[in-house]
Amino acid sequence: MYSLLRPVLFRLDAELAHEQTLDWLGALHRLRLTGLVTDRVPADPVNLWGLSFPNRVGLAAGLDKNGDYIDALGALGFGHVEVGTVTPRPQPGNPAPRLFRLPAAEALINRMGFNNRGVDHLVKNLQRRTFEGIVGVNIGKNIDTPVEQAADDYLACLQAVHPYADYITVNLSSPNTPGLRSLQFGEVMARLLGRLVERRDQLDGRHQRRVPLLVKIAPDMTAGELELVAQTLLDSGVDGAIATNTTVERSLVAGQPHADEAGGLSGAPLLDLSTRALADLVGHLQGRMPVIGVGGVVQGEGAARKVQAGAQLVQLYSGLIYQGPALIREAQVAILGAR
Repeated sequence: MYSLLRPVLFRLDAELAHEQTLDWLGALHRLRLTGLVTDRVPADPVNLWGLSFPNRVGLAAGLDKNGDYIDALGALGFGHVEVGTVTPRPQPGNPAPRLFRLPAAEALINRMGFNNRGVDHLVKNLQRRTFEGIVGVNIGKNIDTPVEQAADDYLACLQAVHPYADYITVNLSSPNTPGLRSLQFGEVMARLLGRLVERRDQLDGRHQRRVPLLVKIAPDMTAGELELVAQTLLDSGVDGAIATNTTVERSLVAGQPHADEAGGLSGAPLLDLSTRALADLVGHLQGRMPVIGVGGVVQGEGAARKVQAGAQLVQLYSGLIYQGPALIREAQVAILGAR
């Protein structure tokens, strides 16, 4: 069905098509017709962080920033759904147009800028979800919060979502919030993660539930930077990492329409860069922390490569835009074949 729908969607503005697709998916779910657009995903249970994931394929943050479609997206067969990035206060994000397709490369460029309705709106959606799979929440800072005060925003989001999230991801790697990536390095990162882990531990005790804390990193690091980040992650007491976010590298799509647009590049061109960063990070972590692999998976083979590089779980986003929900099953089947 998606193969018939995609040409229609690709005639629309990319952001409008994104919103329209989610609305249609929500309607299908309410009518219990999700089976029209998806296939059964093979079971592949895995236990991480005390959580039971029914399969290894999840939805990456960014598709459902506000958690408005958790149940509909979960019904597609994902083993976990990550919502966000959410910020303490609502914000419109960057001016449109801010999402661009590069069809010849099966890629996207976005500079959305953490557009979302704020953490209180997301919490209401978390409270009423019926999806029984794992739901993670990706947290960030408001664009007008100085980088020096970023910890306050992360702490506010952490506290708000802790009772309802199965895990929480700290997004330090979006290229679309000025200064955000500077939080990935050195003593700045160590202090921020230290405060978050301390507050998480307090909340775990208060709510009598363990909520794993993960960190999402960028692919645009040198080998030395990745090694330092890995050591900081281990020293901080966080539970895992997600590798990687989008890239600011443009040589991968040079000469294509929209290639020079500002923002983060995702989709097929990211696969090699992202998987190399994943493998390097896994190597530095030496099995002491699970890693989720994301970036460039537009076919099942890409998901298999993530697992072969050391990822325990794999996430999809841009590949869904090009391949549709059938990619979820294809990715899980490929993972089973690779293990």
